[in-house]
Amino acid sequence: MKITSVKSHVLRYALPETLGYSQQFYTHRTAHLVEVQTDEGVVGWGECFGPGPVALANKAIVEGVIAPIIEGDNPLNKDVIWHKVYNLLRDHGQKGMPLQALSGVDIALWDIVGKVANLPVYALLGGKHRDRIEVYGYGMMLRPEPVVEMIARFRDEAASIRDAGFVATKMKLGLGVKDDIKLATAVREGVGDDYRFMADANHCYTTSDALAVGRALDELDAYWFEEPVAPEDHDGYRELRSSLKTNIAGGEAEFNRWGWRTLLESRGLGIAQPEVCALGGISEYQRVLALCHAHFTPVVNHVWGSAVAVATNLHLLAAMPALPGGLHPWEPMLEFDTTHNDFRDGLLKQPLDIQGQIKASGGYACAPEGPGLGIEPDRDFIAHHTIH
Repeated sequence: MKITSVKSHVLRYALPETLGYSQQFYTHRTAHLVEVQTDEGVVGWGECFGPGPVALANKAIVEGVIAPIIEGDNPLNKDVIWHKVYNLLRDHGQKGMPLQALSGVDIALWDIVGKVANLPVYALLGGKHRDRIEVYGYGMMLRPEPVVEMIARFRDEAASIRDAGFVATKMKLGLGVKDDIKLATAVREGVGDDYRFMADANHCYTTSDALAVGRALDELDAYWFEEPVAPEDHDGYRELRSSLKTNIAGGEAEFNRWGWRTLLESRGLGIAQPEVCALGGISEYQRVLALCHAHFTPVVNHVWGSAVAVATNLHLLAAMPALPGGLHPWEPMLEFDTTHNDFRDGLLKQPLDIQGQIKASGGYACAPEGPGLGIEPDRDFIAHHTIH
């Protein structure tokens, strides 16, 4: 079997309302799918993290740089291909967009291997440690609206996510210390005292401001404080973790085993959040997961993208060993974006229907059972949304 083509599909549509986080507002949603074809007709699908112009830049890397390196190779040799590409690109970037591009290709190769073996990806990874995965609902994004309106919306939206059956919820921060504390207080009021909520700053604070917000989150009994400071600021992470009761989470902006080794050795993370569509794909994710568990750091994957990313993470979470184990082990959760996302809900011929699974099961979803990722994208849908 040989790889005959590697193609990027960058999709985009206009959102019904403007969404934002601490760094920017945006009006369109994008997704970057990777399709790997073979001479035996087996096709694999993957996804690259990176929105907007980043997706277009990654498309150039996938098709213009990686494709010529691997076309003609046996797709079953996925680890050989990973190291071949990484070693040839090492001089041009060990992090960032080259790794995002490689991630989508690697995930597609795992999809191919599963289809050839007639096994789901979770079986290739060693089997399921859990038959169903807890799901938390991510929402409460920033919008260009008065703060008083945002506070009321956050309170109501948090309650609606709880009532939809999600086991926990996550909000955005980014207005500044005083207003962010008001937003977090509103979320706690919306969900009540006995429901987990998390807060995501997208690295917008200095350490001193993060401490001020973190102390308020301690009082509100938040479950974790995500990306409180810049991802490069390992000392800041460590200071926050040693000063606060709330778990400090992060890692979505870290890449490959070498970057993760340094991050974990800094002891600044209470919860690790690797992004499989960015750090190097499933192959590298497995190495990063082993590093996290070697440092006794629990993992809750960062998930942002289309149904391809969601399906990939369902397999990874199903196959993740319990840490540290026992009769009632700490359990990972699937991150689920509750905002408008046609690339999750309309992309597949057979939708994952995470919301329906949650409602029926009381907060859980299951990994697809078909070979590979167990999904089939709708080519007409892709053609309709592709940026040409």
